[in-house]
Amino acid sequence: MAIRLGPSDFIDMPWKNGGGVTRELYRLPSEQGADFGLRVSMARVGQSGPFSFFPGIDRILMLVDGAGFELDMNGSQQIMDTPFVPLAFAGEEAVNCRLLGGECLDFNVMTDRRWGRVGVQVHELAPGQIYRCNSVTPRLLYRHSTGENAEPELWVLAPGDRLDLAADEQGAILVDITLYPLSGV
Repeated sequence: MAIRLGPSDFIDMPWKNGGGVTRELYRLPSEQGADFGLRVSMARVGQSGPFSFFPGIDRILMLVDGAGFELDMNGSQQIMDTPFVPLAFAGEEAVNCRLLGGECLDFNVMTDRRWGRVGVQVHELAPGQIYRCNSVTPRLLYRHSTGENAEPELWVLAPGDRLDLAADEQGAILVDITLYPLSGV
């Protein structure tokens, strides 16, 4: 049976580099001694500066809200100004962030390579549209609604779980994260 996590389940944590705070939505422990095997989080980015280093970690980053940011990744620039467009990069890569116009909210999926990997798909749902998920592998579904009283929510699905998620009257963005652990979750 799918498990719903909401704001009371999320944990605020300081950034590894001390530059801000992350709201951790979900974490799986690492059996290899790292901080985590898998971590899903959101962060308010209020100032330009370097990203934290996460050696051995694969990252997927998306802008959620705000004007966006420019990332300098070893001399290559990536503009992230469109919400929910994933960018994958290695956690040991030197990344410097420059805000394009004030505070932004981002969404992160981070995976220890020794734990496994993830696949991320983003779906834009029209008002009232239903997303049907029949999970064959472990999955996480993050629903981002834009309604006035919308709260972030994350659904945890085990293999064999089924879940229908409907968008509210404003529509919704659904981030479907498929987990591919090297061992059982």
